[in-house]
Amino acid sequence: MPLDFFYKTKIPETLPIEMNGIIDDLKKSSSKEECLKNVYYFLGSKYQGGRVKTYLKLIEIFKKEVSLFWKKEGFLHCTNINYLARILLIKSGFFTESDIELKWTLIWWISPHQYLRIKVDENKFIDMDIWAKKYGVEFGDYAKGFK
Repeated sequence: MPLDFFYKTKIPETLPIEMNGIIDDLKKSSSKEECLKNVYYFLGSKYQGGRVKTYLKLIEIFKKEVSLFWKKEGFLHCTNINYLARILLIKSGFFTESDIELKWTLIWWISPHQYLRIKVDENKFIDMDIWAKKYGVEFGDYAKGFK
């Protein structure tokens, strides 16, 4: 089963050392929303989506090795970026698994795409689509249609 395709892959106990350093920084965030933005901008500067690469590198969607993802820069599948985001958010101590929902949409009305919907307080949820940041989708929104 592909990583985080229809279910949440378990958060690993052991992480790359560099990832632990980022988590330590996230723990210093002043709020859930600040932590969420920090994850969005950090991962969005390291990884990005790619319309053509999504299909050319389809086999990579089946990989689950956090250390492999962490070493890379540039393209990652939406599910893999979201897995890393979940790890950072949960390990920061600000969020639990129940605060993070896997959501689906269609890009170009035909291509399945995953983004996250995150609960920041009792009545407030924020959408996060790091994969689509490259295409102008901003914090709090997600890719849809031809956007």
